[in-house]
Amino acid sequence: MLIWCLLALAGTSYALPQGAPEKVCDSMLPVHSGILPQGSASPYSITPRRFQGAIMVTLTSLLDTPFEGFMLQGRTPDGRPLGAFENVGEFAHTINCAQAGDTATHNSPNPKNVLEFKWLPPRNYEGPVIFNGTIAQDYSTFWVGVESGQVNVRRSLVDDPAPSLPSSPFSSTPPTFERPNYHEAAMDFDPFYTGCTSTKLCFGSPDGCVRTKSCQAAVAISVAGDKVDFELKATQNAAWVGVGLSDDEKMGDDSVIECAKNGNQLGAYLSWTEGKPNYGATRLKNQLGIRLMNQSIIDDTIYCRVRRDVMTAVNGKVFDLGRNKYHLLIASGSRVSPQGVGYHELSFLASGSKQALADVSEVKAASKSLIRLHGAFMLAAWIGAVSVGTLLARYFRQTWVGSSICGKDVWFAWHRMLMLVTCALTVAGFVLIWVELKGWSAEKNPHAILGTITTVLCILQPIGAFFRPHPGAAKRPLFNWLHWLGGNVAHILAIVTIFFAVRLGKAELPDFVDWILVGYVAFHVAIHLILSVAGCISERTADGRVSSFPMKDLSTGRNAAYMDRNVDAPYGGFRKAMLSIYVIVVGLITIALILITVLAPIKETWKAFWNKNS
Repeated sequence: MLIWCLLALAGTSYALPQGAPEKVCDSMLPVHSGILPQGSASPYSITPRRFQGAIMVTLTSLLDTPFEGFMLQGRTPDGRPLGAFENVGEFAHTINCAQAGDTATHNSPNPKNVLEFKWLPPRNYEGPVIFNGTIAQDYSTFWVGVESGQVNVRRSLVDDPAPSLPSSPFSSTPPTFERPNYHEAAMDFDPFYTGCTSTKLCFGSPDGCVRTKSCQAAVAISVAGDKVDFELKATQNAAWVGVGLSDDEKMGDDSVIECAKNGNQLGAYLSWTEGKPNYGATRLKNQLGIRLMNQSIIDDTIYCRVRRDVMTAVNGKVFDLGRNKYHLLIASGSRVSPQGVGYHELSFLASGSKQALADVSEVKAASKSLIRLHGAFMLAAWIGAVSVGTLLARYFRQTWVGSSICGKDVWFAWHRMLMLVTCALTVAGFVLIWVELKGWSAEKNPHAILGTITTVLCILQPIGAFFRPHPGAAKRPLFNWLHWLGGNVAHILAIVTIFFAVRLGKAELPDFVDWILVGYVAFHVAIHLILSVAGCISERTADGRVSSFPMKDLSTGRNAAYMDRNVDAPYGGFRKAMLSIYVIVVGLITIALILITVLAPIKETWKAFWNKNS
C-alpha cells in the first residue's frame, strides 16, 4: 500500500475530526450547520492511475491550499459505489456505504496537500469507474461532487504513468446527489458542536443545549492570534441572532455582533446596546473590525461565521478579546429592519460568570431561580388558592352549618386563609421579579402592566375587608358589591396575565401551556355553572324562603336570617362532592403548571434527563 501526505503548518481547524459519517454516503454533503457547498470550481483534483493490478487515487491541492477533510468513493457512471480501499494508513480510515471499505475519509482535520490511496475493484468487475469526492478546505468552505476522469477497469491492467496535475479540476454534482433532510441530520449529528469544550468556546440558549446539541440560539468562539471567529446560529425561523460581550449579565452598554437577515442573505454587523430606561440595540455607523466569512439560510436555521479583530473600540470603549473576560449574552428574534434588530423574543440567555474567550471550558448560564419562583408563586396564588377561595365564598355559605374553625364558619375560615395566602404569594412574586429585572420589563408584552394592576387589586382586597361594615349596616351591600367586583376583576386579569406569560422569552414556556390554561378556564366555568344551577334548585326546594345563591346576598339582608338556621341548604352532599372534584383537578393543574415553569425549558430538561438515564 502506497500512501503519503505532505502536511502544512497546523492551525485552527473546523473540519469534522472523525471524518464523514455513514449517513451522508449517498449525498456526500457535510452537515455543517446548514452551510452550503461552494459553487465555484474546486481548487483540488482527484486523479486515478492504474498500478500493479489496482488503481491509485491521488487527492491534490492545485493552488497549494491545504485541505482538512475529505470523503472519497469509486463509483459506476450511474453513481453506485463499488470496490474497496485497502490499507489507507494513519491519515485516513474507511467506512461502509454500499459494501465494506468502499469509502475513505480523513482521521483528523490536520492540513493536507496530497494524499494517495490504493483502490481495488470488485472481483471479476470490468468497466468504467469514476472517483467522486467531497473535499473541505475548512469547516465552512467545501466542495461536493469533485470528480476524477473516467478510468476503465480490465482483468489485466496496464500501469499508467505517474499522474500530472490537470489544467482544470472536475467539479460537478454526483449522479446520485440528494440533499439530505437537514433537521433530521442535525438532530443526530451537528458539526457546529464539534470541538465545544475541547477546541472552542460554546454557549447557547436554552441552558444546557450545547450538551444536547439542541440550541435555539448559539455561539461558538475560536481565538487564533489577533483574530476571533464567532459562529452564530439560530433556529425557529429567526431573522437574527446575536452575541453580546458584557461586563454584567444584564443588557446595557454591551458590544454586540449581529447575524441578521438582509433580504435573501445574511449580514454581519456591530451594534451597541443601551441600558435603562431606553433598552435596545443601535447599529454602529463604523463597522470596522468585523468581516463576514460565511453565511447560510437553510429551512428554519440561519448561520453566520464572523471574524472580529481581537482589539476593537466600540462607542468609546476598548474591547480586548484576547485578555479581558466578558459575560456572554446570546439572543435571537424574528424582527429586523435596515436600522437594526428587534426584540429578542425567541431566546435570550446570559452566562453566569465572565469568560475568557480562549477558555473552552463549559459555560454556565446565569441563574433564573428568581424568575422561576415568581412564576411558581403566581400560579399557586391565582390558579390554585384564588380559584378554591372564590368558590367557597360564592356557593358554600350555607354548608357545614354548626361547624366552625377558630370561631368562624368553615367556608369563611378557608376563604380568608386562601385569600391571605394569595396576597402573600402575589406580593412575594412581585418583589422577586423586580429584584431580578431591577426595573421595568423591556419586553413588548402586556404581562408586566397587567401583573402590576392585579397586584394592586390583590392588596386592596384584604384592606377593604378589614374595614368592612357590620352585616346590618346600610353600607354593607356597597361593600359586598365592591369586594365581589374587585376579586373577580383581579382573578380574570391574573389569568389573562398568565396567558401573556407564555409568550415571554425569559419564561421559556412551551406553547402547549396555552391549552392547559384553556382547559383550566373551561373546567372553572363549568363548575361555576353547575353549582349555580344547583343553587337555584336548592333555593326552589327551600320554597324560596332563603337564598343559597349568594349573588342575592350582595344587596339584601336575607342571608343573615338564613345563616342562623342550624341546617345546611339542600343538596349539601352534592356541593361537597363537586368541591372535592374541583380541588383535585385544579390542584393537579396547578402542580403541573408549576413543574413546567420551574423546570423550564421542559423539553430540554426532559431530553437531558433521558440522555442521562438511557
